[in-house]
Amino acid sequence: MKKILLLGASAMVLLSSCVSKKQFTDLEAKQKETQDLLNSATVKLNSCLEDRASATARATALEEQVADLRKNNDNLTVLSAKGASSIEKTLESIKEKELKISRLQDALTQKDSVTLALVTSLKREVGINDPDIEVNVEKGVVFISIADKLLFKSGSYNVTTRAKEVLAKVAKVVNSKPDFECMIEGHTDSQSYQKGVLLDNWDLSVKRSTSIIRVLQDLDVNPAQLIAAGRSSYVPLVDNDTAENRAKNRRTRVVVMPKIDQFYDMIEKEMKNLESGAN
Repeated sequence: MKKILLLGASAMVLLSSCVSKKQFTDLEAKQKETQDLLNSATVKLNSCLEDRASATARATALEEQVADLRKNNDNLTVLSAKGASSIEKTLESIKEKELKISRLQDALTQKDSVTLALVTSLKREVGINDPDIEVNVEKGVVFISIADKLLFKSGSYNVTTRAKEVLAKVAKVVNSKPDFECMIEGHTDSQSYQKGVLLDNWDLSVKRSTSIIRVLQDLDVNPAQLIAAGRSSYVPLVDNDTAENRAKNRRTRVVVMPKIDQFYDMIEKEMKNLESGAN
């Protein structure tokens, strides 16, 4: 690029609005950190659920014992004041542990509920019946994957008329989620590309991302919610060994990311509560 000054300057203009590699890496690191915490919380929760089942069975047996002793006046002397107090403390401890488990479950399921509601909304708005549009969830993040044939002509980064119809539905969903972030992620196949000021598939994938972002801006999406990203050909869905497979790999993903700080804090708090209760 140093050898061709004009080419370098043009490329810098085209990519100036794109997310930096560090920002993208930080975003992925934050997502992985949160997923690791969720996995750890789930393991802790499963262990607590097993403990609760055992404790609940014990509590039930104790309650039945108390009930039987109270029914039989002749046997009330067996239930000493010390024994009754011990049983009451055991039952109280079980109730406190169940409360902590319930709060942790709420912290975990609240995130899942938000994600599920978002997926349902996206499927309804985008039109999931179209085989060239897929909506799924990976590691707690919602992805809308749109085949390139709906968005661009071959080797072009100019958005088609049909694509604008699809993106209008995406814009409607994003506008209804003002607290969410939306990353537009371009993917290409492995065939080399060079045209005009674009040097390779990196340039093409990012340029397609920014082209879609400009359409979303025209559809009144808040630009502060939007992130431009390109993955070139390095995250294929399938091998690039046939024309059909290459077509599958040429796609754009709309990544809808709910802000997870509140869920992160809730889970971290409840894990600390469980740890302090176990000590």
